[in-house]
Amino acid sequence: MPEDNPRPLIPWNKSVRARLLFIALLPMFLVMPLFGGVVIYNWSQRFDDLLIAKVNGELTIAHQYLASLKVRSFENLQALGASAAFSDAQITGTLGELLEAERQKYGFDFLYLINPDGAIIMANALNAPATPEKWPIVKSALDGGGGAEIDLFQVDELASISPQLVVQANIPLVPTKAAVPTNRTQETRGMVVHSAAPATAGQGALVAGVLLNQNLDFIDSINALVYPEASLTEGSLGTTTLFLDDVRISTNVRLFEDVRALGTRVSKEVRAAVLDDGRTWLDRAFVVNDWYISGYEPLVDSFGTRIGMLYVGFLDSPYRAAKAQTLWLIAVGFLLLLGLSVPLLLRLARGIFRPLEEMVSTISAVEAGNLSARTGLENTENEVSLVSAQLDTLLDNVQERDQRLREWADELETRVAARTRELSDANQRLEATTKQLVVSGKLAAIGEITASVAHEINNPVAVIQGNTDLIRESIGSASKALNTEFSLIYEQVHRINTLVNKLLQFARPEEYAGSVDRHSPNAVITDTLPLVQYLLNKVEIELDLQLMAGNLVSFNRTELQQVLINLIVNAIHAMPDGGTLKISTADYKIEDQEGVLITIADTGMGMTPEVLSRMFDPFYTTKRAEGTGLGLSITHKLITRSGGQIWAESQLRKGSIFRVHLLKAE
Repeated sequence: MPEDNPRPLIPWNKSVRARLLFIALLPMFLVMPLFGGVVIYNWSQRFDDLLIAKVNGELTIAHQYLASLKVRSFENLQALGASAAFSDAQITGTLGELLEAERQKYGFDFLYLINPDGAIIMANALNAPATPEKWPIVKSALDGGGGAEIDLFQVDELASISPQLVVQANIPLVPTKAAVPTNRTQETRGMVVHSAAPATAGQGALVAGVLLNQNLDFIDSINALVYPEASLTEGSLGTTTLFLDDVRISTNVRLFEDVRALGTRVSKEVRAAVLDDGRTWLDRAFVVNDWYISGYEPLVDSFGTRIGMLYVGFLDSPYRAAKAQTLWLIAVGFLLLLGLSVPLLLRLARGIFRPLEEMVSTISAVEAGNLSARTGLENTENEVSLVSAQLDTLLDNVQERDQRLREWADELETRVAARTRELSDANQRLEATTKQLVVSGKLAAIGEITASVAHEINNPVAVIQGNTDLIRESIGSASKALNTEFSLIYEQVHRINTLVNKLLQFARPEEYAGSVDRHSPNAVITDTLPLVQYLLNKVEIELDLQLMAGNLVSFNRTELQQVLINLIVNAIHAMPDGGTLKISTADYKIEDQEGVLITIADTGMGMTPEVLSRMFDPFYTTKRAEGTGLGLSITHKLITRSGGQIWAESQLRKGSIFRVHLLKAE
């Protein structure tokens, strides 16, 4: 390429180099991170779902273990009640010794026999509760059914069985962060696996119970079943807990290294979901002093009341650490991939943008006026070299056509000069039109000035009328001979007053606004028609009245009559050869504003679009010397001042329709 080709200064955001680099690096810095982010997010979500599924399965195992414990307890009682040893002990009078032996054998905390009436026949070495028949499970056994449920025993019921159970059930409450506030300091109630089975030959029922408060063997057995050795990742810990209400009464969760978290309470979020709403909780939860993947399910007693919860969970932090480690490995791998691939992509991109920059420099030189500039790139038989060759060919054509353009330019200058002269003439015509518009504006201003001058006319008119009255009184009976002249003077004074009032009413309608009252537009129209009856009688005009409005309007009665007279008179003047004048009223709403629509339609000459667009302009009239051009202007001001609207439709030789919308009176 020639050395005199300048290299243009191109902004970085428009540079070919920048764009090619962007295209080359886009997959690495945008597409791959976006794709990786979606994959990582999906993997993270699946990872969390797997943890939730795992704890859900473990909660199912714990639930099944507790259910099997109740089944075994019932089956043991059922077998005892149907055994020959039970019948023999009744005959030999050794039933008390048998019950104590069976209680110790099966691990019951109490065991007793009641008759069908609910009275206690025999108990083991311990006592029995005062009112055993209140429990649904006991009633079922007396009816021949039976079973096992988890029931809640109050402290007095435990005391009636054994003081030792009261001691075992008593658990001091430990203040727990995030739990529901409470004034209680200890838990004295007992959660019991309550079993009952019918005795032989309808002799009553056997009732037994196992107190679960501080029953560490029971909770450790569940935990060993749910979390056997090597079932969790290294560093994690599986825990199981039995809750009475929201208090841990049996747990292997540690408050300290060797101290179990008995008496601590569950968080208020978990309590609301499980105890209040009866839902199973499967999510992360803060347990005593750390985060666990947790599963909670409600426990229901034989009365159908939620009395506690069964919990299983495992420490969350080892899994979070493993997840974070995996994400770090992915991030490091991505950075290594970037470090290896970016230099390669840049090298490949450089082979494209360098020739393109040379072509851009050549084009810039041509734009600067050097039409002989060429790329001169070597033909490497690729797309870029083909574009370069085509560009050089194009520049040859440009240089050839440049000469032709210069020749055409001279001819164009001649044509432009002629066109300029034409534009100058058009400009002069435009200036003349502008002057006419200025004159029109001045005429409108003269109308405003006329309104001001009208006030001054009233004074000499009043003097003329007053002196005329004085002259007439002074000459007395001689004035009768001059009645014609006096009548002419009064008529002309009245004519002047009428014209002045119209001018004043147009210029300052607020000064002539009368009192506003509630009126029926139908009544005002009926009263107005006699005032224009003489005009209707001059030509054959058929009057069509359709007064259907029921609403009242707030409008000065005199002004409303003036509006109606102006519109009716204009309609009559539009029908010099007769026709039909239709006047109608109806209740009508415009944009949620209720009111009355008054329609005045004629079958007269109609108006052109130009007249229709200017009919409300002051001093605009089509009646030549017969009109002042103020009637419709005053009408428009009176209506709009009261909040109403007026509009018209018209077609030549078909007539006009004027519509007036007045607001409904409050």
